[in-house]
Amino acid sequence: MSQPTPEPSISTRGAVDLSSLNRPQSPPPGEPGGAPTAGGFVVDLTEQNFQQVVQDSTQYPVVVLLWVPTDQANAELGTLLGRLAEEYAGRFLLGRVDAQAQPQIAAAFQAQGVPMVVAVIQGQPLPLFQGAAEEEQVRGVLDQVLAAAEQNGITGRAPAQGGDGAGEEAAEPEPVEEPLPPLHQEAYDAIERDDLDAAEAAYAKAIKQDPKDALAVAGIAQVRLLQRTRGADLQAVRAAAADAPADVDAQLAVADTDMLGGKVDDAFARLLELLPGADAEAKEKLRVRLLDYFEVVGPSDPRVGKARRRLAISLY
Repeated sequence: MSQPTPEPSISTRGAVDLSSLNRPQSPPPGEPGGAPTAGGFVVDLTEQNFQQVVQDSTQYPVVVLLWVPTDQANAELGTLLGRLAEEYAGRFLLGRVDAQAQPQIAAAFQAQGVPMVVAVIQGQPLPLFQGAAEEEQVRGVLDQVLAAAEQNGITGRAPAQGGDGAGEEAAEPEPVEEPLPPLHQEAYDAIERDDLDAAEAAYAKAIKQDPKDALAVAGIAQVRLLQRTRGADLQAVRAAAADAPADVDAQLAVADTDMLGGKVDDAFARLLELLPGADAEAKEKLRVRLLDYFEVVGPSDPRVGKARRRLAISLY
């Protein structure tokens, strides 16, 4: 079984601005003139299946479309992405989020408007683009997502999701996952019931038993990120950081929200830029937090290698 992927847990207040959707309307999916219904390699995401789809991104890439399906421009992009999902035959799964019907999921992706397209690879969101796009541009973005997934060892294919059965013959069987070690399963179960303290304790036990348990080290870093950002008001955190650019704690807080939202480069850059002028105590805080981030992202990620070199130069 794959390493559990924590679900984003930021404040949803003011998360999605749909006030600009005064454009021509489209029929609901499945009706003449509207986008197609889900099926094949397209699934509509709800609070019931969202976490499973995020977990599945450890096996194959997931491309998420945040949309209002009855808006014409949204429907046209949804139709294009759905057609490409079938053409790519399971190389990625298209997950569609009705931002009006599923505001909690839209908030998890920090959506400020629709349509918005985000990739999810190994549980980590990667914003792709917002607004309409030409087919050639969309294909180029999808190819980049698949290349990034392959670099991270994600080479599985999504199973067909039912519906009219399109693409079922091209889909490969779901891989059989090995059970998690007992303490990892204990941590996973604790995350599922939102008991982050218990999850941290389970991962800590695993590390004590085996200090080289890389998955446990990454797991405890993820849990600590969730603990620090639990209940955070994104707008308030960003305002505090903007008002006090030299306040290390304020910058650490906004970097945490960037990490949670998949803005890895922004989080790294914010902390690395503070290092040269920081005193010894602040440098240690920044160093420790960056090392945590490196574990969350994974040591094989090229962004980690670059940031690690900058960290070493700044410290020594």
